[in-house]
Amino acid sequence: MLLRDFIEDSLYNPNYGYFSNRAVIFNPGDPFDFNSIRDELEFQKVLGKRYTEFEDELDAKEYDEARQLWHTPTELFRPYYGEAIARYLVTNYKLTHHPFHDLIIYELGAGNGTLMLNVLDYIRDVHPDVYERTQYKIIEISSALATLQSSQLTSSAASRGHEKHLEIINQSIFNWNIYVGAPCYFVALEVFDNFAHDAIRYDPFTEEPLQGMVLVDSDGDFFEFYTKHMDPVVDRFLRLRHSACRRPFQHPLSGSRMMRKFKAGLPLAPNLTVPEYVPTRLMQFFDVLSNYFPQHQLIACDFHDLPDRIPGYQSPVVSTRYQRRPVTVTTPLVQQGFFDIFFPSDFNVVEDMYSAITGKLTRVMSQKEFLERWAYTEDTRTLSGENPMLEWYKNASTMLGVT
Repeated sequence: MLLRDFIEDSLYNPNYGYFSNRAVIFNPGDPFDFNSIRDELEFQKVLGKRYTEFEDELDAKEYDEARQLWHTPTELFRPYYGEAIARYLVTNYKLTHHPFHDLIIYELGAGNGTLMLNVLDYIRDVHPDVYERTQYKIIEISSALATLQSSQLTSSAASRGHEKHLEIINQSIFNWNIYVGAPCYFVALEVFDNFAHDAIRYDPFTEEPLQGMVLVDSDGDFFEFYTKHMDPVVDRFLRLRHSACRRPFQHPLSGSRMMRKFKAGLPLAPNLTVPEYVPTRLMQFFDVLSNYFPQHQLIACDFHDLPDRIPGYQSPVVSTRYQRRPVTVTTPLVQQGFFDIFFPSDFNVVEDMYSAITGKLTRVMSQKEFLERWAYTEDTRTLSGENPMLEWYKNASTMLGVT
């Protein structure tokens, strides 16, 4: 099978996929009172204590030494992070679509549903006129997470009031077939990193690309091999990237051709370059936005760099947890469902390809810069003046649609 199909099956198979069956998103309980925390070091200690308490409660119900527990900035910095997104949405809505259209928000992959609650709470409390015209729609591939998001609506008296404003659509975005002609906002936070990628290696002499495949033998072992027969999706990606990208990007054929050929000619040198991982599923996501949401405005945030990646260009981190400790490995060919496989995004490439497919303009900034513009940063400032919401996730960027 294609490597991207193997990765997608590992992450999203409804029976054994990582997100469908294994992943648990950390819920810290009450929001952190950052203004009473001494400094960032103390925040890490408080966070570690809550992590332990959260997992102890889960183990008391059902022990799992391989529980896949992880967190997001939405959870760590709630409600302040979600309120920043809400301010951006309402401000842009009032500037461009109010009062002629409703505020329609689509969120892809909503996790615990915390962002949805924080956004709707903020709009209801601060902009009640806009709240009456707000529609929040979650597109969630995981049935387990979709059920969890529904339960959030009945978790408190305040959240129960959001029911008429919310719709949870339990399906893959890649199966979407409904045309949405109205203006809308499409929120994708830490979604790009888990879209399946293809692997490409090149002949160092001819520069011919070869596509990565996965072979499963009769014993269930995985083997990677490369073929010159490119499937249409990868072929289109390479052609589109070549024509659309205005800025240079790193890939295995970067650098001196003479030096590359010299190294390839040395004894025992590999006959192909190191792999390049290309975001073919992300390209198809942009196709869905272009074809079915022509008046969308994108709000995306994801990692532009990641530590502990496997060898290669734009290569993923492949990791799991065992006995509450992270374990990273050096290949994506792992037992399906037990490993998270997540990729960094080259936002120069992503931005240019998005514009080429949708015809829309964007601007990219660091997550810190976005939060400095739209969050009340004093809410997450510690007594020492340090601000974890701004200082954490420095390896994340935000891409915003421009109207």
